[in-house]
Amino acid sequence: MGTNPGPILERLTRLHPKVIDLSLGRIQRLLSLLDNPHLKLAPVVHVAGTNGKGSTLAFLRAALEASGLRVHVYTSPHLVRFNERIRVGGEIIADQVLAALLEECEAANAGEPITFFEITTAAAFLAFARAPADIVLLETGLGGRLDATNLIPRPAACAITPVSLDHQHYLGDTLAQIAGEKAGILKPSVGCAVAAQAPAAASAIETRARQVGAPLFLEGRDWKIARRENSLEYTDSRGARALPAPSLPGAHQIGNAGLALAVLALLDQQGLGVSAAALAQGIARAEWPARLQRLTRGPLAALLPQGWELWLDGGHNPAAGAALAAEAAIWTRERPVHLVFGMINSKDVAGFLAPLAPHVRSIHAMAIPGEANAVPAGTLAKVAQGLGLAAQTATDAAAAIRTLVAQEPAPRRILICGSLYLAGTILADNG
Repeated sequence: MGTNPGPILERLTRLHPKVIDLSLGRIQRLLSLLDNPHLKLAPVVHVAGTNGKGSTLAFLRAALEASGLRVHVYTSPHLVRFNERIRVGGEIIADQVLAALLEECEAANAGEPITFFEITTAAAFLAFARAPADIVLLETGLGGRLDATNLIPRPAACAITPVSLDHQHYLGDTLAQIAGEKAGILKPSVGCAVAAQAPAAASAIETRARQVGAPLFLEGRDWKIARRENSLEYTDSRGARALPAPSLPGAHQIGNAGLALAVLALLDQQGLGVSAAALAQGIARAEWPARLQRLTRGPLAALLPQGWELWLDGGHNPAAGAALAAEAAIWTRERPVHLVFGMINSKDVAGFLAPLAPHVRSIHAMAIPGEANAVPAGTLAKVAQGLGLAAQTATDAAAAIRTLVAQEPAPRRILICGSLYLAGTILADNG
């Protein structure tokens, strides 16, 4: 029995010729061979959407745990170690436990085609079925309708974060098609909290909800979230509630916090209530790395003169670019903002950079280290120059920071962004 999950994780990547192949048949077959662990879980909250899933889950987890509840959490992708994807009762799964579960799933699968995400999702379900919990938080991997997580027949609640263009190759070319796929998680008579959406996405979600008979709890109609000075105000049919400002920086986190509060309101109707104190603690203390995270320690931070700041964000699509641009617009009033930037080749480079362009002084483009699908630095720099940005290439983040420090006399803000893979590399080297 192995204790290091690394070799088996590597082996499992070879079970299917495609990294992503959206279908439920393979994982259904494997789960039935494992005695259907997904049917033996504590109440499940199932979350889909394009941006903000992880942050919404972080607020939810923090509030539920502050209430003394035992919470299992499944998220993806990971930043530094695969184990981050599976939290059992509040703790990241141990190497030995993960290795044993993966070997069990591999043996049951008996060499049949299955994707890496499917077999690792089966391992997460096994882990959660075997450890007691009060609630399970489940994030879709990609889409919703055909996602490996979408086998829970009756979740306690669902949530859909803002839907935008991403993964068009798998989910469809239009916002309506993508939203329709995300809304595939809706189940008859299961309430779903829905963040504010573009009209095409809202319409697709509402159509799906009518088809399956899922009641929607809509931002703007059924609940609202607003910033008040240094606090938040959440309002639904029960009235207004004052809460602290969210621990995660960025205006977009107000919406994510609001969606988490809306989900908690749905759970409250089912007797899974969270006290006002726990709600406040959850919003004020949630942690979610690489989402506008300030790096204050480690070799990269050590390269900065006094007064400089280094930030990291893993957002990688046009909506994430727009969210970062809103922050950069505020930052740039204090001091210039410079980007260190890498991306993978399935993403819309110009779409991500365009909203940032007016608020950024320069870009250092780099290829993501060790990533086969990284866009070459020169290609990224050309796209940035096409948007009117001063752009040059760098071999890595440290080289980019050294160049900036040598070129710029006064304190600057540096934002490393464009990819969760890049963010993971940075955190691994700077953790």
